[in-house]
Amino acid sequence: MTPITEVEGRRLALSNLEKVLYPASGFTKGEVLHYYATTADVLLPHLRDRPVSFLRYPDGPDGQVFFTKNVPPGTPEWVTTAEVPRSEGPARMVLVQDLASLMWAANLVTEFHTPQWVVQEPELADRIVFDLDPGAPASVVECCEVALWLRERLADDGIEAYAKTSGSKGLHLVAAVRGAPSERVSEYAKELAVEAERAMPRMVVHRMTRSLRPGKVFVDWSQNAARKTTAAPYTLRARAEPLVSAPVTWGEVEECGAPAQLAFRAQDIAPRVQDYGDLLAPVLDPDRAGPLP
Repeated sequence: MTPITEVEGRRLALSNLEKVLYPASGFTKGEVLHYYATTADVLLPHLRDRPVSFLRYPDGPDGQVFFTKNVPPGTPEWVTTAEVPRSEGPARMVLVQDLASLMWAANLVTEFHTPQWVVQEPELADRIVFDLDPGAPASVVECCEVALWLRERLADDGIEAYAKTSGSKGLHLVAAVRGAPSERVSEYAKELAVEAERAMPRMVVHRMTRSLRPGKVFVDWSQNAARKTTAAPYTLRARAEPLVSAPVTWGEVEECGAPAQLAFRAQDIAPRVQDYGDLLAPVLDPDRAGPLP
């Protein structure tokens, strides 16, 4: 029988709790749900008011992996949804606003991906993001060098950047910006990616072309487009192990000498939150948002 639990007054059916989702470590669906329940205080503020795209992997990362943007069938009526603009016409998407909604969504077995805007102002971006993706043999170590350059360059324009692991091979830079159209944020991000390539031509590439990327860090500026999304802070990723897109300190970025130093698993996050709090909390503060030049 599927267990029924109550979360903030909402009844939830949580299924297949013993199912192993991460075979490399034996991490189960029950442990996935426990991870999200214990991380909710720092995760939810980064999801709130942002329409969520679900990257689902119900049979683990080796099974079918697929994106769900529209409200999934069977979504409880108490889960908040909103109509959002899409190129093909308005669509209805989920907003994960509270613990009950988070646990319902986590039961679907999903990564959480969000745009750089909130549903109240879809025409304005309040974030800028850079996805630093290394092409082998480059690794997150080289991403850290690029991140430090971008941090200083953004600071020159009055924008304060923060870092998190992608939960895969690379690193994400994120900063709060004062409401500007997504198109303008994308243009600015591309300008900085091009500058980074000029400053570090042997290390950086700003174009997605696969043949250009071996041994370099691709500075993906395109995720600032209104239609694009980025893995949310603290989301688990569909990888062989339960890796997390984890906020990191700039000290950790500066000192990174091996990829293992910036590989954080579900069990690592609670101690980090206890030690550091939410390292990305400043991007939630509108008073710390920088204007685009």
